[in-house]
Amino acid sequence: VQLQASGGGLVQAGGSLRLSCAASGRTFSLYAMGWFRQAPGKERLFVARIIWRTGLTFYDDSVKGRFTISRDIAKNTMYLQMSDLKPEDTAVYYCGEYNSGDIYLPASYHYWGQGTQVTVSS
Repeated sequence: VQLQASGGGLVQAGGSLRLSCAASGRTFSLYAMGWFRQAPGKERLFVARIIWRTGLTFYDDSVKGRFTISRDIAKNTMYLQMSDLKPEDTAVYYCGEYNSGDIYLPASYHYWGQGTQVTVSS
């Protein structure tokens, strides 16, 4: 599976952005996909995950109520709608295909996209 993330940018605090992650290749076997983020000098952290077939979602507490993960099966695309953005949301956002194991760990995912920068100004 190849993943292409897009949609990042510069936004003021309180604003919104929508990230996209387009999947190509072996998409018929997708089980779940997720979003992670990585701030400069920090580790890559879990944001949200979605089960591809059922749409079941799971969020980190830091984004619950502000971010919404979704997918369009026909377009093989996953989204992350981000609202009420805060300066601490500033990071490079990555999408990945879940493989197995703890959903919070980057090692449980493979086939990462290239990342898209989100910068929130105060």
